[in-house]
Amino acid sequence: MKVEFEKVLPGEIEKRSFEIITEELDQKGICLDEKLAPVIKRVIHTTADFDYAESLYFSEGVLEAAEQAIRQGACIVTDTRMAMSGINKRTLAKFGGEVYNFMADEDVARIARENGTTRAVACMDKAAQIDRPLIFAIGNAPTALIRLYELIRDGKIAPKLIIGVPVGFVNVVFAKELIMQTDIPCIVARGRKGGSNVAAAICNGILYGMSDGR
Repeated sequence: MKVEFEKVLPGEIEKRSFEIITEELDQKGICLDEKLAPVIKRVIHTTADFDYAESLYFSEGVLEAAEQAIRQGACIVTDTRMAMSGINKRTLAKFGGEVYNFMADEDVARIARENGTTRAVACMDKAAQIDRPLIFAIGNAPTALIRLYELIRDGKIAPKLIIGVPVGFVNVVFAKELIMQTDIPCIVARGRKGGSNVAAAICNGILYGMSDGR
């Protein structure tokens, strides 16, 4: 049996992928907000999951707040090495920012054991000591979001942006709802879906959407 496939040059694959995403969204009758579309489409491109076209929550003015923070040199804190690896650090560095992940740090492991918490919780406490504007990209640990909520409530941290997209079943929906109740600009994947790849995709969608991004 002869198999037909679309011949696309390597350098054109991403462009063609986004064209297909746009075509399929049109076929589904989904019209995205013009400002939000680049971020949503990048998440769909990363996951091949069109549910994100309707499940991603964006607080009012969140992209403008995110871009302003990045231009001011904001750093991104992730809860996994995978998310850290996926974020375009070169583009972020153009604005003076860095990406942090503390999950493998010895002091984080020790404090988590002593306090009987997850490493993700200890990471949030460590991040709260950083004297720089911060963006949190959480794609795995709902406990990180819960701890962030507590730190915000207690006036110990004021993130410029929270990307809350952990995946799973235990406390995931609850943790996301907590973040949406704060006054912090946020992008949240409602429901159980998410992941480190989604967190990185949202970060990159914001970075690439900036006029002087890559």
